[in-house]
Amino acid sequence: MSAADAVARAHRDEWARVVASLAKRFGDLDLAEESAAEAFATAVERWPADGVPPNPGAWLTMTANRKAIDRIRRENKRDDKHREALVLSDDEPHEPLGAIDDDRLRLIFTCCHPALAMESRVALTLRLVGGLTMPEIARAFLVQESAMGQRITRAKAKIKAAGIPFRVPSAEDLPERVSGVLAVLFLVFNEGYLASGPDTDPVRDDLTAEAIRLTRLIRALLPEDGEVAGMLALMLLIEARRPARVSASGELVTLDEQDRGAWNESLIAEGHRLVRERLATGAAPGRYQLLAAINAVHTSARDIRDTDWSQVVALYDQLVRLDPSPVVALNRAIAVAEVDGPDLALTQVDRLADALAEYHAFHATRADLLRRLGRSAEAREEYGRAIELAGNTAEAAHLARRRDQLRG
Repeated sequence: MSAADAVARAHRDEWARVVASLAKRFGDLDLAEESAAEAFATAVERWPADGVPPNPGAWLTMTANRKAIDRIRRENKRDDKHREALVLSDDEPHEPLGAIDDDRLRLIFTCCHPALAMESRVALTLRLVGGLTMPEIARAFLVQESAMGQRITRAKAKIKAAGIPFRVPSAEDLPERVSGVLAVLFLVFNEGYLASGPDTDPVRDDLTAEAIRLTRLIRALLPEDGEVAGMLALMLLIEARRPARVSASGELVTLDEQDRGAWNESLIAEGHRLVRERLATGAAPGRYQLLAAINAVHTSARDIRDTDWSQVVALYDQLVRLDPSPVVALNRAIAVAEVDGPDLALTQVDRLADALAEYHAFHATRADLLRRLGRSAEAREEYGRAIELAGNTAEAAHLARRRDQLRG
């Protein structure tokens, strides 16, 4: 393995642990993140010349700690932390891990503090722990990158001003934080399922695998939480379709064109089992449980023509009452097109124009409905707009082929 590969692997595997270690020692999110970043930058410079250390994680932790101490010494206003830093050593006994053994999951729960607004805690955690870049986070929230940067800055400022403790959550803390943690993992999974950046692989199985792994751990911690079970089922049922999602030529393959024989049957069976278990409880389903149920309908059909679209619409009707967002309304309209036709669906989609004008899927959906209605010139224009907004290369290739098949 080259030094560059070793640094990249360490960043993927060790970033959360290094940040968590520093944050616990110094109680400062900014200091932890900045010092960890300096340590990785040092590794980029030194490992190619000096060789990869036998224990890269320990090297990074030690280097990051030294960077943090140097920063504290430079800042006179941190005299108290300076005195504390001077007595720290690498053999200092570690604090108890608390209810969560996994480093990355522990840090996610720690960042998802209920004192922060939900969007702020999710955005901050994605930035510090989730492995997503600022542009990726902004696209996930359908906002400009500058606005997302301001949101994260305000969240960090609130943590400092309010003195929010950066500590490992206890078992009693988990239920009030789990909704934010699930939101983080869902966005990480979505970025892996359909990467939004033009310079990445169209499907990032490293992100989907990590999101599933962490959700399994949460399921073990909170086995009675219906939304955790729903989230796990949702991820499994979507991940099951991954082998059929991108063609050999690098083009996205939509659900109606996928080879269903390539789907992962074991993941589908596990996802279906989780959905049935939640239905058997008789409890009102939450957002992730409804999304899992929708995907269970899709993965139950051996052919696209066998899909129970009426059931899909009925599930979306329930979901809209819980989450009346324009994206949910858009997805519902796609199902409506299969039940009541593209004309009615287009009317519903057009009502979302103001809210989703910069969302590529809105234009792609509208283009497909216009194509089905024989309005080829309008469809070509909408496909063009969708291609402009789509960051995913495989999706852009699919949209371009659909556009080029039209005349007029």
